Amino acid sequence: MKRILITGAAGFLGSHLCDRFIKEGYFVIGMDNLITGDLKNIEHLFKLENFEFYHHDITKFVHVPGQLDYILHFASPASPIDYLKIPIQTLKVGSLGTHNLLGLARVKKARILIASTSEVYGDPLVHPQTEEYYGNVNTIGPRGVYDEAKRFQESITMAYHTFHGVETRIVRIFNTYGPRMRLNDGRVIPAFIGQALRGEDLTIFGDGMQTRSFCYVDDQVEGIFRLLHSDYVYPVNIGNPDEITIKDFADEIIKLTGTNQKVVYFPLPVNDPLQRQPDITKARELLGWEATVNRAEGMKITYDYFRSMSKEELSKEEHKDFSSYIK
Repeated sequence: MKRILITGAAGFLGSHLCDRFIKEGYFVIGMDNLITGDLKNIEHLFKLENFEFYHHDITKFVHVPGQLDYILHFASPASPIDYLKIPIQTLKVGSLGTHNLLGLARVKKARILIASTSEVYGDPLVHPQTEEYYGNVNTIGPRGVYDEAKRFQESITMAYHTFHGVETRIVRIFNTYGPRMRLNDGRVIPAFIGQALRGEDLTIFGDGMQTRSFCYVDDQVEGIFRLLHSDYVYPVNIGNPDEITIKDFADEIIKLTGTNQKVVYFPLPVNDPLQRQPDITKARELLGWEATVNRAEGMKITYDYFRSMSKEELSKEEHKDFSSYIK
């Protein structure tokens, strides 16, 4: 049985990856320090013989006994609210954490796939974004802690590949959504759905003409699975190129939820990207991959997930108290 370590296992995307690799017959070792993850995302796996969980911070030395065939590095705060509150932890997990896992991959002779992001493109001057675009990132802006952590992560990963011969893969993930997203994580889909379910006005930052391209989680996981098992070592965009303005998306949410909320506008945060659309030519050609779940279908599943929450969960304003992590 192949053994795979998945960091960030209790997070939104990490937990879905645990499910997929369990389903594929792997022995899955989940690892998470739970700073932003939640055990309820993976509690259904604890009874399985081919799953085990390590409560560990990967910015500290990482040890996994026994054989290890693959590593998926998905540990990192991923929402603007999180990485603005814990900027140093965000930088550390992308740098020290990645360094530790690359060292583990080298010792175990394991193939490692790291989760990069469309944020490496910053506020792009090229549209849609191809993997060859170097990006437009403000290194010292408030979002820079996340963007630069991921850019460094890509650099050290390629260094381990070229210098030590470690088998590496890099996925650049574009906006992904689905069940297990955190309601109050600051991203537009849970924010809009939460506001609609609570009867609040929908909040748009800026004029609403900025664009996003939303990929359903099952499609994203399929793309990651194929990339891990490919022989391509350079970054690959995985996302749904179906682009929509935030203003039009707010209208879709109002129709989906059957609510009659107003839309209110606030100033755009610093360095918030105005356009986001992946060029997925490489994913199509190298992996035979493209998104298959359309937004209407994926959003209905996601809405049903949030609608099943208790009133207490819906009214919770803060997800986590980070004070114990801030030193």
